[in-house]
Amino acid sequence: MRLSVTASAPPSPVIPGGAAKRSPPLSFGSIPRIPRRLLPPQHALSSSACLRHIPPPPHHEQLQSKGGERRGRGGRGQRLTCAALAGAEFLGGLESFQSVAEAAAVLAAIVVVHEAGHFLAAVLQGIHVSKFAVGFGPAVASFTAGNVEYSLRAFPLGGFVAFPDDDPASDIPADDPDLLRNRPLLDRLLVISAGVVANAAFAYLIIFSQVISVGLPVQEPLPGVRIPEVRLHSAAERGGVLAGDIILSANGLSSPSVSDLVEIIKRSPNTKVTFELERAGKQGPLVVGVVPDESSDGSGRIGVQLSPNFRVFKLRARDLTEAIRFTGKEYWGLTSTVLEGLKQTFLNFSQTAEKVSGPVAIIAVGAEVARSNSDGLFQFAAVINLNLAVINLLPLPALDGGSLALLLVEAVRGGRKIPKEVEQQIMTSGITVVFFLGLFLIVRDTLNLDFVKQLL
Repeated sequence: MRLSVTASAPPSPVIPGGAAKRSPPLSFGSIPRIPRRLLPPQHALSSSACLRHIPPPPHHEQLQSKGGERRGRGGRGQRLTCAALAGAEFLGGLESFQSVAEAAAVLAAIVVVHEAGHFLAAVLQGIHVSKFAVGFGPAVASFTAGNVEYSLRAFPLGGFVAFPDDDPASDIPADDPDLLRNRPLLDRLLVISAGVVANAAFAYLIIFSQVISVGLPVQEPLPGVRIPEVRLHSAAERGGVLAGDIILSANGLSSPSVSDLVEIIKRSPNTKVTFELERAGKQGPLVVGVVPDESSDGSGRIGVQLSPNFRVFKLRARDLTEAIRFTGKEYWGLTSTVLEGLKQTFLNFSQTAEKVSGPVAIIAVGAEVARSNSDGLFQFAAVINLNLAVINLLPLPALDGGSLALLLVEAVRGGRKIPKEVEQQIMTSGITVVFFLGLFLIVRDTLNLDFVKQLL
C-alpha cells in the first residue's frame, strides 16, 4: 500500500475496547500507482515511472532529463520537472477548481465509507456510539440524533467514530454491557475491522458501476513506439523527429519495443541511427537519420520521451454474468497492484521514504486524472479504497491493524485485557506521531505545488 486516507481528530486515547475508533490523519503512505491508461498521453511514461515507487527505467533516465525545455505537439517550449515527491508532475493540477473539487469529493466519500463501516458495525450490534464526524478539528456544523452527535469538522480530510466508554460527560453506567469495551472480543473485532471491509466492498462496487456504465478502459497495443515529446535542440530535433511521430523500425529492426530502442540509441553515440516513422498527415513511412549525442557515461541519447503505442477503448459488460466476471478480474488486478506497491515501499524504504505523500498530493493526482479523463475517477477511487483497506490492516498504532493486534494479544492472554493505561499509551503515542506526520506532509506537499513555488 502506498496511501492512508482516513483521518482523526486531535490525538486522544484510542483503545480496542475503549473510548474511540479514530483513524490517522490522511497522510501515511504515498501516492498510489495510477493505471497508465488513466493518464493523459504526455504522462504515459514519465508519470507512471514516478508513481510506481521504483527507480525510473533506463529510457526515462537516458532520453529525458528531469528538467529542461521541451517541445510538445504545438511546438511551444514548456518547463517540465520530476520532483522528489512522487507524482510531482501532477501538482499543477490544483489550478483547476472543478477537477480539484471532484478529487476531493472522491476522497471525502472514501473516508465517510470507512468510518460508516465502523459506525454501522457498532450500531447494528447495539453498541453505544457518541459521535460520528467527517473531518477533524473544531466542528463547523453538527446535529444530534439518537444520542449520536453528527458533525462536519473544519478540516474535512478524514473522520472518526467516538464511543462513550471513557467520556466523563456520559451518563451511561461503566458496567453497561453495550459499551464497546464491555462487549465480547468478537463484537469488538467486527467493529474495528468493519472500516477495512467497507472500503474493500466499496472498491468492488465502484468497479462494478464502471463496468455496467461507462465501461473499463482497455489498452489495445499498436505497432511501433510513440514519441510524445522531443526536447529543444536535441539530436532528435536536429534529425527531423517531431512529437507525435511513431517509430516503426530502427536500423532495420521492425516493431521495436521501448527497451529495444533504448539499447540501440545507447549503443550508438555519434553514429547515425535510421528510423522509419509514421507521421500524422503523411502518406507512407518517413525515413530519417538521427545521430545520438554522447552522454557523460559514453552512451548515446537523442532527447525524446518514448511511450508504448496503443489505443484505449471501453469494454462494457453485456449482461450481469459478464459484469461480475469483468469486475472480479479488474478488482484482483488492482488489488495486486496495491499489494505490490506496499511490498516495494517496505523493501526499498530508503528510496521510497521521500515519496510518502499527504492529502494535497493525493488530491493533485486525482485532479489530474479528472481533468484528463473523468472516467478515470472510477479507478482512482477504487485504488484509493484498496490502499486504505490494506494500509489499515498493518499492525501499527493508530491504524485498525494496531487495534486488531491488541485484540489478538488479549485473545492469546485467554481473554484477559491489556491494562487500560498501557493500551492508551500505545495508541495515543501512535496517533500523535501520525498526526504530526500528516501535518508535516500537508505543509511539504503544499510547498511543492507549482503555483506556490511561483509565489515563493
